[in-house]
Amino acid sequence: MIPQLLFTGLGIGSIYALVALGFVLIYRATNVVNFAQGDFSMIGAFIMVVLAIDLGVPYWIAVIVAVVTMAAFGILFNYGVYYPLRHRTFLPVVISTIGASILLQNGVLAAYGPHPQSLPPMLPFPGFTVGGVFLDSQYLLILVVTFALVALQYLFFERTMLGKKLQATSQDKEMASLLGIPVALMIGITFAYSAVLGGVAGILVAPLLFVSINMGSTIALKAFAASIIGGFGDVTGAIVGGLALGVVETFGAAYISVPYKDGFAFLVLFLFLMVRPQGVFGEKVAEKA
Repeated sequence: MIPQLLFTGLGIGSIYALVALGFVLIYRATNVVNFAQGDFSMIGAFIMVVLAIDLGVPYWIAVIVAVVTMAAFGILFNYGVYYPLRHRTFLPVVISTIGASILLQNGVLAAYGPHPQSLPPMLPFPGFTVGGVFLDSQYLLILVVTFALVALQYLFFERTMLGKKLQATSQDKEMASLLGIPVALMIGITFAYSAVLGGVAGILVAPLLFVSINMGSTIALKAFAASIIGGFGDVTGAIVGGLALGVVETFGAAYISVPYKDGFAFLVLFLFLMVRPQGVFGEKVAEKA
């Protein structure tokens, strides 16, 4: 029972981790919280519905096209929502991301209506049993893709010049600009990658959930809580926080209450804000007046 719940929890937590990672990357690059990050998941899932269901594009080709489309969407989002307000204070940019979220949800609502859509499983077999634990193929795929993305991201940031430029931009935009790094381009790439992370999360979770305009909001709330628990602004914290939150939610639903499973994430968040507000990997920052 416990190993089965742990496997399921890690699968759900991986979705939260991917979206939380998008939150953190954009925050580090722009010092702004993108409250439309969850809607990237919704858009990615609906792109899959259009391609695979409506147009009949072969499933894995549809996945590739959807991921590329999400990268382009992230660049458009950057230049349409963030870039015009890049020299303004924190609040106007945050409000613009909230407005973009509302616009995206209502745009999809106008195009598809309120009825949820569905996607078939991505793998042709339901799963297999190992040591009494049923490894559902979709959850297994989510775990494999998540850990592969995390590993590739680590190699990209640590082993490539572009990755180091992105890190320099996230640490100090002014200094990066003085060193000749094209800051605007680096931020655009960050938005594109964050949109891909959100889109991949939506595509992976779509066969487990109905594809609806509200799916992004639900995922985003959990992912935002996970990023705070892990230590907002910390990449490792986003991943660990997402995985931990998925496990806590799954065990809470199994042993306490299914109807209130969404509340466990925010209960954990409340406890962290009371006991360790900087999160697991966060550090206290002292300011003198």
